[in-house]
Amino acid sequence: MKNVPNRDEALRLFKEYNKTDSLYRHGLAVESVMRHFAVRFEEDEEKWGIIGLVHDLDYEMYPDEHCDKTEAILKEANWPAEYIRAVMSHGWEICTTVEPVETMEKVLYACDELTGLVTTAVLVRPDKSIHNLSVKSVKKRWKDKRFAAKVDRGIITKGAEMLNMPIEELIEETIKGMQNVAVELGLDGIKE
Repeated sequence: MKNVPNRDEALRLFKEYNKTDSLYRHGLAVESVMRHFAVRFEEDEEKWGIIGLVHDLDYEMYPDEHCDKTEAILKEANWPAEYIRAVMSHGWEICTTVEPVETMEKVLYACDELTGLVTTAVLVRPDKSIHNLSVKSVKKRWKDKRFAAKVDRGIITKGAEMLNMPIEELIEETIKGMQNVAVELGLDGIKE
């Protein structure tokens, strides 16, 4: 019988393989966005969030085996196949051949890179607050290819297309999802 993980188990597993704050914050950002979209699509918020949290499980320790090691780790932990497949799908055409087909997989694929762009857009703001970040501001940064240069805008665009969602809507919903964990992400503004 497969082990359907809860968030505490997923977090313990994540922390076993990841020690840096930046990757932890990225996992939290993607988790929160996945939870936000799960509610929007009337899906299982816990499941979507857990998948978002662990999607980069192997990245810190095994960057050259990204996704492959995660697959092995999750299989060894007896996670359900649909969880493993969803995690693998975020690396489609980068490090896996697992194409996102389920809505959950498409959201993960689309928002993974986008959370990085949104985070960087917040950090260059004078107030450092995601609560004041507009879609227009992110779109302006989007056009500057030197800004957050490692963020693959093509993946975000492809993800939005898979979801039949305008890029502006995807950005807006991603911002909303990240606002739920602004404090944990350090994006809640400068403290006086």
